[in-house]
Amino acid sequence: MATVSFSACQSERDALSRLVQAQHDAPFRWLGPHEQDDQMLVRLLLPGAEAVELIDAVHQVLTVAEPLKDGLYQASLPKGVRYRLRITWPEGVIQITEDPYRFSPMPGELDLHLFSEGRHRELARVFGACPTVIDGVDGVRFTLWAPNAQRVSVVGDFNVWDGRRHAMQRHDGSGIWAIFVPHLRVGERYRFELVDQDGQVRHKVDPLARRTEATTPDVSVVASNRPFSWHDHAWLRRRDASNIRTAPLSIYELHVLSWQHDHNGNTLEWDTLASRLIPWVADMGFTHIELMPINEHPFVGSWGYQPIGMFAPTSRMGSPDAFARFVNACHGAGIGVILDWVPAHFPSDEHGLVRFDGTSLYEHHDPREGFHPEWKTLIYNVGRNEVRGFLIASALEWLEHFHIDGLRVDAVASMLYRDYSRTDDDWLPNIHGGRENLEVVDFLRELNATVAERCPGVMMIAEESTAWPGVTAPTAAGGLGFTFKWNMGWMHDTLSYMSRDPLYRAWHHGDLTFGLQYAFSEHFVLPLSHDEVVHGKGSLLSKMPGDEAQKLAGLRAYLAFMWAHPGKKLLFMGSEFGQWREWHHDRELDWERLDEAGPRGLARAIADLNRIYVEDPAMHARDGESAGFSWVVGDDSANSVIAFMRHAEPGKAPLLVVCNLTPVVRHHYRIGVPVMSVWREIFNSDSVFYAGSNQGNGSALHAHPDPSHGHPASLLLTLPPLSTLYLRQGDWPT
Repeated sequence: MATVSFSACQSERDALSRLVQAQHDAPFRWLGPHEQDDQMLVRLLLPGAEAVELIDAVHQVLTVAEPLKDGLYQASLPKGVRYRLRITWPEGVIQITEDPYRFSPMPGELDLHLFSEGRHRELARVFGACPTVIDGVDGVRFTLWAPNAQRVSVVGDFNVWDGRRHAMQRHDGSGIWAIFVPHLRVGERYRFELVDQDGQVRHKVDPLARRTEATTPDVSVVASNRPFSWHDHAWLRRRDASNIRTAPLSIYELHVLSWQHDHNGNTLEWDTLASRLIPWVADMGFTHIELMPINEHPFVGSWGYQPIGMFAPTSRMGSPDAFARFVNACHGAGIGVILDWVPAHFPSDEHGLVRFDGTSLYEHHDPREGFHPEWKTLIYNVGRNEVRGFLIASALEWLEHFHIDGLRVDAVASMLYRDYSRTDDDWLPNIHGGRENLEVVDFLRELNATVAERCPGVMMIAEESTAWPGVTAPTAAGGLGFTFKWNMGWMHDTLSYMSRDPLYRAWHHGDLTFGLQYAFSEHFVLPLSHDEVVHGKGSLLSKMPGDEAQKLAGLRAYLAFMWAHPGKKLLFMGSEFGQWREWHHDRELDWERLDEAGPRGLARAIADLNRIYVEDPAMHARDGESAGFSWVVGDDSANSVIAFMRHAEPGKAPLLVVCNLTPVVRHHYRIGVPVMSVWREIFNSDSVFYAGSNQGNGSALHAHPDPSHGHPASLLLTLPPLSTLYLRQGDWPT
């Protein structure tokens, strides 16, 4: 119980006047119980109440509170008496509750210290809305960082959204505000009402909210602290013991709101999505799914890349527990879950983080640093401890609380360069006069080092499109510490090549082969992502030249080339069966395409590619080593033919890959091989099983003692039109 001196510099009358006008920043100094001489003075602010009684544990009246003015009540009790409130509201509604101002609501000093240093890793368990017990009373503690606000209140259905009723207490020096509201339950709707330095009232969602209102974007919901009942312990043990860089990683990227709809055209909820998506992904053989951002976001058209709820799964598909069940079900089926995560920027919606307490709290104040001209969004000020800690705690929330297997960090290039997407006079250099964002570099290193320490089996993937050195190098060696980097250059070059008429590909052969010049400079993911099938770019299938049969053949050949190329794999939803229309977030995929032979054949080809990719170590174990790859034919631009080998450890049979990227059958094409042996064609993208023309080489080919391409033996192959072949040596010496 606090003791207050009424001889403070501010008069009692002025203080109470400010309280009833919701302008006071220290309500605990005046409200609640205070010792005064030999009595305990209790003040209560309950606008709209008709009567207030102070009662004991068995509801006997201790005293009746005296109304003063404008909802302010006062009563006297003997010192140390425990009391509750019996409030009579209009129409005879009786409420029995506790006085929120008799509880000490502040987090511990260690929590406040770690927060101020940006090193609090479990913010969502301490800040925001946390169900808890104080002095034996159940309720919810609300904690908010708003250092420049004049007053902060929590409002909700429980106080008819009246900011006078639950004004919060400021912790001097930290900018933290807190209050404990007794008897609140999980599921209560709330938001924060702030008065900024200019006296403007702002209504904000909770930055640490772990649940949001499904129908009202500017309302947060109290989430449970009850741990989810996970059943994925075996999965996590295997994950944490493995080395993902030498393991197969084949990612199916999807936008959960548009993958498939119900019969009424509505978005699927998490449980229904799990029942439909998991069998499809498992049948297709992908090892992981990657979800475009499922953080709560106000605008569906942003695809989730402008999130406001950095700790909350979108309410559009169900509760946080429903999302956890989805992840649990994926792990039970042997499928990993990667989440797109956006620490680069946030939207300017007034109920979000923008000028949160009337100042540029989360964003940079100067628009040359804090405003993104391309996306019209605001940029996090990660040089500020509290903001850096907020983002790292968000990452850990998904990894630790929801058991996510990896984060794909969006728009890393935009973070690393101060002049990204800016004119020459619209950016500020760093302290050395350069364009590199040194604060972001420090943030990314701290983020990745923290994740590596706390979540050793988790992968961190950078969407980084420049030549920034050491993106996947260890932080101890001066790198950024990511596990993988998206290989945007490979994607742009090879898609450009495949989009050309085969008549002209000979003059652009380097687009197909250039990626091998730098394929081992980083640890790469090869992405054919959503970015390549929107904004007028058309679907992957529509990019291929020719009639539909040639388009399907070209796409099968291209994807088989990709699966054999060094680097992990990522394919956007719909591309696995030849989605024809450009993707749009408001409609589901064209699943009716699977009624046609060509799309069904493409899907079978992807399933077989994934099976071979997972089963054959030559396809994945040495992705990051130059010794895992060797050219056989890299310079036959005239015929648009390439051939290469993928190698596992020494002494194991390599995989021979041959691509013919013209619609011409090439008979008796000589390919050098390292041994005289039988070679078997284990995959042919032109197979009749994939709706191809069924040209090929049969089950077994015998090498000839004719040297070629630097090898002592060779094969004479039939190269089908627009095709990729995989051949495995049959009796490799041991």
